[in-house]
Amino acid sequence: MIPREISNQIKHIEIKTTRLVNDLFGGEYESVFKGRGMEFSEVREYVPGDDIRMIDWNVTARSQQPFIKKFVEERELTVLLVVDGSRSLHFGTSEKLKSAAAAEIAALLSFSAVRNHDKVGLLIYTDKIEKFVPPKKGKSNVLRVVREILCYDPKRKATRLSVALEHLYRLLTRSAVIFIISDFMDSDYEKALKILNQKHDLIAIQIADQRESVLPPNGWVELEDLETGETTLVNTNSRSFRSNYEELAQKRQKQLDLLFKFIGIDSIKITAGSSYTVPLIKFFKARERRKR
Repeated sequence: MIPREISNQIKHIEIKTTRLVNDLFGGEYESVFKGRGMEFSEVREYVPGDDIRMIDWNVTARSQQPFIKKFVEERELTVLLVVDGSRSLHFGTSEKLKSAAAAEIAALLSFSAVRNHDKVGLLIYTDKIEKFVPPKKGKSNVLRVVREILCYDPKRKATRLSVALEHLYRLLTRSAVIFIISDFMDSDYEKALKILNQKHDLIAIQIADQRESVLPPNGWVELEDLETGETTLVNTNSRSFRSNYEELAQKRQKQLDLLFKFIGIDSIKITAGSSYTVPLIKFFKARERRKR
């Protein structure tokens, strides 16, 4: 039985994201993510200028006049949402936790996919595979995906993205569009990311919080690592401490951006509590321009 609070939250997300899909993302999604290839549709009579390689010789022999094969794009895609379930996502200093932002973004992408009759699946990971929902079509499956993201209580706290990436490489036999929704506060996943990207279309969606890059001067503050439980007491009134904190955050972000660029993965950075529609629209439009 789904708690009423969660049920209401799912309904709110469905209404909000469906409106965004209808108003903003439907066309962009379809134009950016093409089908898996071409499939045979029918034959028609040959006309001058047609590619002779497309001639159907069996039909031509029977009818005593040339016919060619006609193909159409196979539209159906497999879309997989890989969602970070580690404790670092359960953090937020604004009106929204990073995990809540991740759920809304996953819902938006899911409803965009189902509108285009694509299959949608889900993988939730920590330092192990926590939950897998096989890709399927239909609104009921999308609602299940959203419910799992909101309701699932991961058994572990730590992060190990390489486990999820290696699992998907073994599991997926056909090319898929894979959205990795995480804060990417992890290490030693670069090789697995590169290998998976050779076979699939990977898009990294980084969920961040403003306090992970900038700290205000609020005196002595106890900081806790949500994955290990370790705590440390810091003086945020210290300018040198805040400066070092910001420099480390900038260095970490630069390294992450360079990694995505080096491997050839599109990335989107979204700050929890801020509008995620603007960076998503910017991504769709930029990718659409590249596809032309």
